[in-house]
Order: sequence, then structure tokens, then C-alpha cells
Amino acid sequence: MSAINWPDLPAAQQPEWPDQTRLAQARATLAVLPPLVFAGECDELTNKLAAAASGNAFVLMGGDCAETFAANTADSIRARLKTVLQMAIVLTYGASLPVVKIGRIAGQYGKPRSSGMETIDGVSLPSYRGDAVNGLDFTEESRIPDPMRLVQMYHASASALNLVRAFTQGGYADLRQVHSWNQDFVHSSAPGQRYELMAGEIDRALAFMEACGTDPEEFRRVDFYASHEALLLDYEKPLTRVDSRTGNLYDVSGHFVWIGERTRDLDGAHIDFASRISNPIGVKIGPSSTPEIILGLLEKLNPERIPGRLMLITRMGAGKIREVLPAIVDVVKESGHPVVWMCDPMHGNTREAATGHKTRIFDDVVDEVRGFFEVHATAGTHPGGIHIELTGDDVTECLGGISGVSEADLPFRYETACDPRLNRVQSLELAFTVADMLRAVK
Repeated sequence: MSAINWPDLPAAQQPEWPDQTRLAQARATLAVLPPLVFAGECDELTNKLAAAASGNAFVLMGGDCAETFAANTADSIRARLKTVLQMAIVLTYGASLPVVKIGRIAGQYGKPRSSGMETIDGVSLPSYRGDAVNGLDFTEESRIPDPMRLVQMYHASASALNLVRAFTQGGYADLRQVHSWNQDFVHSSAPGQRYELMAGEIDRALAFMEACGTDPEEFRRVDFYASHEALLLDYEKPLTRVDSRTGNLYDVSGHFVWIGERTRDLDGAHIDFASRISNPIGVKIGPSSTPEIILGLLEKLNPERIPGRLMLITRMGAGKIREVLPAIVDVVKESGHPVVWMCDPMHGNTREAATGHKTRIFDDVVDEVRGFFEVHATAGTHPGGIHIELTGDDVTECLGGISGVSEADLPFRYETACDPRLNRVQSLELAFTVADMLRAVK
């Protein structure tokens, strides 16, 4: 068990574990397992995020809404990784900016819920809170929270990280692979065809550099970081360790963790937890945020004003971002706090379709990103990144885009365990659109 003494503070969105003995066993098991990431890697990410805070880089954070144990396969991980890498190539080449690549991966197994219970056909059961807590099947047995799932989450995350490291360091991410990443859909989508043209230009540029005797190692591999929401404190706290080099605390469950909109109470356990660890961290801020709340978070989470330490992830909704965000950006700018501004255009744009499916409209996603850029252009600040829920599969969960997903298509491949995700074609289309926005502000 971790020897760290954590204060007894209110913690929102925590499961009601029915077996406290089993919970203690799970926490004790987690406390002695090896770290999933290392402090030095977290520090490297902080340094890269500092570049984004100063306007010299852009951050792409993308991955599944809610990871599941069943989907933690080589094919699924590779497809998500490939989608993020393709988006990063588009952004890097299109905007001529370094792109920091962060996956929503290897830890995104817990989900906050607006209600603790779910009712279907008159039957009420505990809500699904992610595979780290209970099962998706709507049965009494499946929905009982089981703390040993936290240990299963650790092992699933370790497997995913192992494969991601193999892919990104072992040749799969070599820039010479850009054509092969696209072979399965280049002929059937306009974004894919545009990507293929760009890949040809990259090939010619690489051939020129090689002919000149230049072949940087950076072209053969990529640095890819893992992130998730620090929601389940019974998982995060046992995996928080003291770094032997510095004596500082690091959450070794992931390189980057964020605190969600529902758990960012300034006096709550989640913000207290984030304030104590030395990882780079983020906070989701929605339309109810005020400049006063944000200033309190800045002072609590980054009193030393370390560049790259803190990311503010806006999730306002397309209809509210131009109204709410300007005052917040202005007060942060005046405070002198260095932050990475990140736009999450997914969570504020969720609606229910006529079919009953939870969905998002691609045009709303694009409009929120556009509003994000407009606000920062007016303020003279840097739009530092985007945070996207996506999949590498050809799902039909979000409406619109060049792929033309309609409400009638939603039932065909609606596979998410929680929120609707952009499919691969929509993700690539978004990347080209954002690259154009970045080019316009440079």
C-alpha cells in the first residue's frame, strides 16, 4: 500500500464499492505493481507542452471515449494509433508546426455519469461507469462494481502501452510508412485522396533530404504519450510514487492526466490530487466556468507557473464558446500564468438523434474548433491543441462530414461503450480543416 498520506476530502463520481475488503486488496495490489510510465518521460512531455504554451507547437490528443477490455486488441490499438499518426502528419505538414502526440489510451477505462442509476423497461440498475468499475451488459451481476477490475485495468493498460511503444519505436511510425497507413481507404474517401497527395509530397521531400545525406532518426520513430482522465482515485493514488531522483510525486498510471468537468471542485479530492503530482495535467472547463474559478485553479494547480505543467481543455459547445471563452482567455492572459489552451469540441456538442442514439454533428465539432481559434486570434494567444474522441474503425456514430453519415446510418455500426466518436475519415477531414486554421494564424 502506498505510504503517501492523502487528505480526506470529498471525491465526486466515485463508485460505491460493495466490498471494502476486496477494494483494499485491489489497492494493495496496485501499490506494488511496476510503474506504467516513468517520471523522466512525464518531464519530457512537460517540456514539449511548454513549447505549445509559448506558441511553438500544437498538441493532438485523441483516442477512444471509453476503452474496453474486449477492444484492447492489437488490431484496435493499431487502428487508433494509425488514425492519430495520420492526423499528426496532416497537422505537421500543413501548418509547419511540431505536433505533440498524446493518446487517450492505456487508462481511459472509467467514465463519469450524470446519474448513478440507469433504467430500461422499468428495470433500474447501477449505471455503467466503464470497464474499470463494472460491465456494460444490462444485468444485475454485470453492473455490480468490482474493485478487482482496477487491477485488470492496470494489466490491460500495460499491454496497450507495450504495443504502442513497439509500434512507435520499432519502425511502424517511420515517415516512409505514410502511404501504407492509407491503403485501406484512400480510393473511397476525399480526405484519403488528399492525404495520399500529401504523402507523395512527403516522399519526395524525404528522398531529397536523403540524397543530400540527411536522414534524421526522428523520421523513423515518434514520441507518443498516454493520457486518461484521473477519475478513479482508488486507481490513481496507489499508482502514485515518489521519484527517487527528485523526491517528487508522479502518477505512474500515465504520462498526462486530466481532471474532468464534473470533478474539478477546487476543494475536492481530484484537484488536491492533481496539485500534488508532478505530471503535466489538464482540467476540463465547460460553459459554467467563470474567470474567478479559472484563476483559483491556476493558483492551486500551478503556483510555481511552470511552463507546460497545466493545460486548460475547453469544452463549451459550438453555441457557447464565442460567448464564454473570451473573458476566461483574457483573465488568464492578464494573470501571466503559462497554460496550454486545448479545445475539446466533442463533449459540448452531444445530442440525441431521432433514433435514440447519442450522437454529435461533425459541423458542430468543426464550428467549435473554429470559434476556439477565433477567440484566441482576437486575444493574441495561441490555440494550442485539440482533444478528440475518435476510433480507427469505420463506425457510424457522429453525423455528417464528407463520409456523409446520416441518422439512418447510426444503427449500422454504433459500437461505442459510451459517447459517439469520429470515425477515421471524419478524423482525417478534421485534421485537414484544423491544419488550414493553423496556417491562417501563423
